[in-house]
Amino acid sequence: MAIDATEVHTELVLPPHEVSAGARASQRQISNDLLKFTFLRSRGASRNRPELRESTARRRSEELVVENEVSAIALEARELTKIYRMGAVEVHALRGVEVDFREGELIVLLGPSGSGKSTLLNILGGLDTPTSGTVMFRGQPLAMDSERALNLYRRNHVGFVFQFYNLIPSLTARENVSLVTEIARNPMSPVEALSIVGLGDRLDHFPAQLSGGEQQRVAIARAIAKRPDLLLCDEPTGALDSKTGILVLEAILKINRELGTTTALITHNAVIAEIANRVLYFADGRIVETRQNGVQRAPGELAW
Repeated sequence: MAIDATEVHTELVLPPHEVSAGARASQRQISNDLLKFTFLRSRGASRNRPELRESTARRRSEELVVENEVSAIALEARELTKIYRMGAVEVHALRGVEVDFREGELIVLLGPSGSGKSTLLNILGGLDTPTSGTVMFRGQPLAMDSERALNLYRRNHVGFVFQFYNLIPSLTARENVSLVTEIARNPMSPVEALSIVGLGDRLDHFPAQLSGGEQQRVAIARAIAKRPDLLLCDEPTGALDSKTGILVLEAILKINRELGTTTALITHNAVIAEIANRVLYFADGRIVETRQNGVQRAPGELAW
């Protein structure tokens, strides 16, 4: 059954601020790049089982493991293709991609520019639609032909982090995050979100007063403040040096481990793949290799 979009879509409305003409122009330019954010009410369930004899308990335990393995797929794509047409020219960005993302997994996508990584992430996040194929979120197909359904999916389940921070320059770190928390259904507080990424002491700093790594961490805090099921990161360290990039990766890894957020991260830096549970290698619109990391390395251990 397709995800139903019965709720009215909420636009991101920026509060008025007294700023200079130059700052207002910058704010308009950056706000045009801002994505509509999605919001989540965290769910959890547990089942109570009666006391059983040891053999029966063991069998039930084994059955539960199987059930959990089956239900642990957060996101799956089947036979995804994406063709961009420019006149008579066709560009095949994705060619029959099939992939599963499991609950709480950290996946790194590696490959050269133009190999399909960003196209796949945009489709999985509901920012774009495939030419053919299906995307399933927790067993339900996304209604790719319904913009309202995709709006609801993004709003309720997906957080995005990009290479460029898209912060509003006239707002503090706290205020940038509050753009999300003020309209989310069950958000963290801006203070909590910023503290998770290590910026609890930078709440009232403006973007111009923050380093590039700190600005990116504000963007991450903004993405997680709505408690998303999925965190999709497209080159989050691409504009950063290795030292600040490590701080950003540490924030992403902390979110993945402590909040259990299923996370996918695109990078051109093969070293970063060592922090992942699983690595997907892309070439010419296909996943050509998958590698499971036996051990996840901490970002601070990476040699860039």
